[in-house]
Amino acid sequence: QTQLVESGGGLVQTGDSLRLSCAVSGRAVTSSTMGWFRQVPGKERVFVAAIPWNSGTKYYGDSFQGRFTISRDNAENTVYLQMTTLKPEDTARYYCAASRRNLISGEYTEAVSFEFWGRGTQVTVAS
Repeated sequence: QTQLVESGGGLVQTGDSLRLSCAVSGRAVTSSTMGWFRQVPGKERVFVAAIPWNSGTKYYGDSFQGRFTISRDNAENTVYLQMTTLKPEDTARYYCAASRRNLISGEYTEAVSFEFWGRGTQVTVAS
């Protein structure tokens, strides 16, 4: 059974940085695209970032390019999201996701492209 477990969330101040981690068990992620999404109550899940199996071209949502960095360690079956210059509007629950296969351009931003999800980790940015 594939499990994704996020960690690293918490309460921070505006301008702070956080690094989220996602540990995957039960499945090797070497052939998977990994992604991060976020969601606030009452709203749809929003694409944050995605990284292909070979850490090639990374994809970011418009609001996150330049502030967030996604990376992965296939040997450790872990994906990371480094977040810098955090703003109150970054407050959300952040979810890690894995696909069954390598995704192609256009698929990365769609939550339905990812079959496996973690339970999320809460990030709260105080003003």
